[in-house]
Amino acid sequence: MINILDYNRIVIVGNNGSGKSFLAKKLADLTSLPLIHLDAEFWRPNWGMPSQEEWLKKNKEFISKEKWIIDGMCSHGGTIELRFVAADLVIFLDINRLSCLIGIFKRNGKKRTDTVAHQDEKFDIRFIQFCKGVWDFPKTRKRTIINLHNKHFNKPFFVINSKRKMNKLLDQWNKSIPYCLANEKHN
Repeated sequence: MINILDYNRIVIVGNNGSGKSFLAKKLADLTSLPLIHLDAEFWRPNWGMPSQEEWLKKNKEFISKEKWIIDGMCSHGGTIELRFVAADLVIFLDINRLSCLIGIFKRNGKKRTDTVAHQDEKFDIRFIQFCKGVWDFPKTRKRTIINLHNKHFNKPFFVINSKRKMNKLLDQWNKSIPYCLANEKHN
């Protein structure tokens, strides 16, 4: 197990529905690191997108800070590598795509804390296309993540391959972090 307190800049990547936002919120609570949800930053009303220049500028602002947790892929405009390089730790949620789809169907139509009000997910053609992207993840965005890992092989890269493992790690971190923080106060 890694000591999550050793890292000040954590990026969480993975398929849609893999639990990136859930894990990011839990880690932000545990570590007190500022949290940035890329989906909330990226999407405009009616699923509009910022220009490539604007998105690049925003990403440079995010990563220029000393401490953060960033969750989400939002690889539009080729910015994923910027976050990958700037991170102290990359957490890859390599969760089974069927599990991801089930999670997406469960959350569909519900308000989420990691998105803004105008980002309602509805069961429409866009949702079907979104689900196709989730299913195609191993052939598309997963390859991007693996290629970045291979290119930046010295970057700490932690893979979580099931939601059960994620919950077990969160439980372990919950138990160990108060102990670590108490020791830091005494040193």
